[in-house]
Amino acid sequence: MREVDISEITKEIKEMCIQANYVLSSDMQTKLEDAVQKEESSLGIKILKQLEENLKIAESEQIPICQDTGMTVIFIKIGQEVHIINGDLEEGIQKGVREGYQEGYLRKSVVNDPILRENTKDNTPAVIHYEIIKGDKIEITVAPKGFGSENMSRIFMLKPADGIEGVKEAVLTSVREAGPNACPPMVIGVGIGGTFEKCALLAKKALTRDLNKSFSYPYPYIKELEEELLKKINELGIGPGGLGGTQTAFAVNIETYPTHIAGLPVAVNICCHVNRHITRII
Repeated sequence: MREVDISEITKEIKEMCIQANYVLSSDMQTKLEDAVQKEESSLGIKILKQLEENLKIAESEQIPICQDTGMTVIFIKIGQEVHIINGDLEEGIQKGVREGYQEGYLRKSVVNDPILRENTKDNTPAVIHYEIIKGDKIEITVAPKGFGSENMSRIFMLKPADGIEGVKEAVLTSVREAGPNACPPMVIGVGIGGTFEKCALLAKKALTRDLNKSFSYPYPYIKELEEELLKKINELGIGPGGLGGTQTAFAVNIETYPTHIAGLPVAVNICCHVNRHITRII
């Protein structure tokens, strides 16, 4: 049994909140550079280059890459051979978020009640997803999620007869309706299967995929579907900033899960061009 002090988890999360908001991940930087080369609209190229300049300024000046520093979403995988000591895990995570947003001078965007709307003033609570895995390591992914794109996300409870064509139409409908509101170019996370809540979680998790690394697909059709949807999305003409062009999305990431014989749940979670995510292993 390996012991991990709660203070170490708090420290890592604090640093990750700041880094994710100041520095674009390397996979997203690569996608942005590729988009500049692929974009066919002169206005689209100009917008993409402005985004690149903004990101360089944010990193050099150590300021947020977007004014919406997001609601903090955390995926934490805990090895079953790990014993967390000297504190409560939930409180340790929330403390890390709190300190990160305060010390990093990041905008506090969380309200304590969805109707009463009183700001918590420290960007907590975070949304935390726990998973128990084999081994003696802890893997933490911090993904601050801005709500311009979050508000454009959708869930569709399709019928099995709708099949793969129904899935395609659900994704394309979501992107069409999002238009410029999700700050394109976008990354599209898609969850297929499970239940109402499971497909949404799959779509959110899909956004945290490292686009520079190869992905192990359980079925060949998933990769083919990602490529087909990306092509069709980029043919919609929404373009960078929603002002027209050929680069509406950087990637379509699909995650699947077994489901019931009577259903075909599909969730589409859209993220803007920064798609902040960072992963560390303790």
